[in-house]
Amino acid sequence: MNLTVGSYVVDVRSGRVGRVMGHVGPYVQLRPIGGGREWDCPPEGARPATDAERISAATSYVNARSRGEVP
Repeated sequence: MNLTVGSYVVDVRSGRVGRVMGHVGPYVQLRPIGGGREWDCPPEGARPATDAERISAATSYVNARSRGEVP
């Protein structure tokens, strides 16, 4: 599975899309699209994000930002 830094994955536990920022101990560090607080995900709990999932997450972030819900 592609868990290289910079790739986009889905945390199957929560359904959140994140960008791989690094590896710490047994976990992969993920950051939400648009930035924000990183979270830990076990490698077996992640799968590559489809283009549609990545675009949907980015669109959701941009829409929330336009409404003033996120900085």
